[in-house]
Amino acid sequence: MTFNAFTLLDAASGATSAATSAVENASQLTGLEAFIANWSMPLMLVLMFVLMYFLMIRPQKKKEKETAKMRSNIQIGDEITTIGGVVGIVTSLREDTVVIETGSDRSKVRFQRWAIQANNTVHEES
Repeated sequence: MTFNAFTLLDAASGATSAATSAVENASQLTGLEAFIANWSMPLMLVLMFVLMYFLMIRPQKKKEKETAKMRSNIQIGDEITTIGGVVGIVTSLREDTVVIETGSDRSKVRFQRWAIQANNTVHEES
């Protein structure tokens, strides 16, 4: 099979005529069809971001808010678990640190508040 300049020109004119017919078909669309054809992709992108916000970002922020509330409501005498798995009873509270007593020998360890994973003591909600 040999290619020459006429073969390439013929192929290019066929592609150009196909593109021209697609543009003519698009110009014959009614108002609603033209709106859908022009805005379907941007609307889908916006819908994807809204869906991602409600499925991923919003629940994560809600969980972070509940964790911050739990950490700020810790009282002396509460049994807590740290992110490292250390379980102990709170003996002292400061602004950003907590001292817990753990083990049978009653050793005391100081932790940052952000290192508290769970409060194992149940409090009545008022």
